[in-house]
Amino acid sequence: MAPEVTPPLSFEHGEQPIGPTGRPLPSFPEPPELTSHGPARVIAMCNQKGGVGKTTTTINLGAALAEVGRKVLLVDFDPQGALSVGLGVPTLELDVTIYNLLVERGHDVREVIQGTSVDGLDVVPANIDLSAAEVQLVGEVAREQVLARVLRPVLDDYDVILIDCQPSLGLLTVNALTAAHGVIIPLETEYFAMRGVALLVETIEKIQDRLNPRLEIDGILATMFDGRTLHSREVVSSVVDHFGDRVFHTVISRTVKFPDATLAAEPITTYATGHNAANAYRQLARELIARGGAA
Repeated sequence: MAPEVTPPLSFEHGEQPIGPTGRPLPSFPEPPELTSHGPARVIAMCNQKGGVGKTTTTINLGAALAEVGRKVLLVDFDPQGALSVGLGVPTLELDVTIYNLLVERGHDVREVIQGTSVDGLDVVPANIDLSAAEVQLVGEVAREQVLARVLRPVLDDYDVILIDCQPSLGLLTVNALTAAHGVIIPLETEYFAMRGVALLVETIEKIQDRLNPRLEIDGILATMFDGRTLHSREVVSSVVDHFGDRVFHTVISRTVKFPDATLAAEPITTYATGHNAANAYRQLARELIARGGAA
């Protein structure tokens, strides 16, 4: 059973706490209330390695942003459909999904959007049909920009759109990066997980240069952190050494509550609302807003 771990805090530099990243932990203010919604900032949750917390972060960051009054749309862009299942969407019963929006004309994204149990949090679902999209898009004109076209009608309806990418750097991920304003890179605190980040950053820079000059890295998020192990702490320290301020101060710890919440088909912010993991995602939402990565 995976341990439940609270990120350690030490007190150096006077009374300012030092977080798991080894840097002084800032106090992120409560986000201001919004008087209107939109246009959305589109953020791709991206890492070509699987099992690093992309889907978990998409669901729970989205829920945390909705808690503070943001209208959030989650886009399931992984043929496994884990995000949709994690929000209680019966994926096998769907007639129209993100796949149909990509490869067929005549569909409106608003017809595919489904509500969730969290106020202000909607989802565009996916299922295994999406696995055929890459092959079908190869012959399309401006094939890298299809998702951007699909999302364009609802940009003014939301404050944030989070895209849960599949674990690859294929055409679907390129579509997500072309549609996005920013990228969040969840990174498991294991040495092997670090090896692919340089390749991902290189891919992001190519997208910036050739397809989407507005794209920027919003941050690298350390996930599955176990503060009791020297290994986890060393990996986080190494990531900060390599990427500096691109690394979020917020760190997501390993806990059994995440799979429990997935089985319950709801975000951890409602499943275990007072748990440290829920509060970590609330802090991440505040940090993202403070950085200008969301309204």
